[in-house]
Amino acid sequence: MRPIAHIRIDVFKQTQADFARLAGVTQGTVSKWEAGTLAPSQAEMSRIRTAAIRLAMKWDDQWFFVVPTASIGVCSSPPVSA
Repeated sequence: MRPIAHIRIDVFKQTQADFARLAGVTQGTVSKWEAGTLAPSQAEMSRIRTAAIRLAMKWDDQWFFVVPTASIGVCSSPPVSA
């Protein structure tokens, strides 16, 4: 999962269209971000960050660059056997 997809899906829990409105771009632009063919500009990242803070969401600027391992199904502890 690309970092911007993590932000949209796991942090904001929004559709591409809703996230696009929040970021001030089109749904097609969000799709390109998630496909890796376009990167969000600093202004777009700033709008996303500002929205997260305004909505009192947990936020970390590193999420623009690295997906937290818990978000990609990696478990830090071994499974418990029955």
